[in-house]
Amino acid sequence: MNADIAARIRDLRQSYGQLDGLDLLAAMAGEFPGSLAVISSFGAESAVLLDLVSQLDKALPVIFLDTGELFDETLAYQQQLTQQLALSNVMVIHPDPVDLRAAEDLWQRDADACCYLRKVRPLRRATRDFAVLVDGRKRFHAGGRESIQTIEADDDGKVKISPLARWSQKRIDNVFRQRQLPRHPLVAQGYRSIGCWPCSRPVEEGEPVRAGRWAGAAKTECGIHRVSKTV
Repeated sequence: MNADIAARIRDLRQSYGQLDGLDLLAAMAGEFPGSLAVISSFGAESAVLLDLVSQLDKALPVIFLDTGELFDETLAYQQQLTQQLALSNVMVIHPDPVDLRAAEDLWQRDADACCYLRKVRPLRRATRDFAVLVDGRKRFHAGGRESIQTIEADDDGKVKISPLARWSQKRIDNVFRQRQLPRHPLVAQGYRSIGCWPCSRPVEEGEPVRAGRWAGAAKTECGIHRVSKTV
């Protein structure tokens, strides 16, 4: 990371580091008008962040990556939430057809390469014109996320905002009840972190939230959250 980006992140943390949730999202949207996009998997807890978007500005860009290997339930949930929250700028993006052909059944022998073709590469194209990317990562999910900050930078020099980073499971669950948000259909079947169907499974009682992702492998992230460690 160059010195200018590092200084920008330090300045943003000094000004907004005490904020989270809707307050942080609103501050960043004001700081970077027209340059902020929200990335959402429309997964198990995505409704909470998307509800904040709906409260602030229903036209904020929301990027949803359809990898070609998502659960049918996720695709249906994306439609349901988009309609219920009246989100007017959800952009559904797909991998390049050439990459999709190359990635066919690749998850069975090289999950990292599969994620790169289905997620990392198309998301880089889709976010090229945005300076700030908002995500729903949370510390309590563990699996390497215990120390994430609400304001970070990625390896491309983009500002990464995680408004829910410091939120607890209890706070997330309370918002679902208070805001009457629908749950992803697979939550009732024990899924707590939901990605592509070949690499997601339900979790057992007492397991970490993300234990069902790439279960049995050392892999814990797909590669789209490439946070710089130099700030």
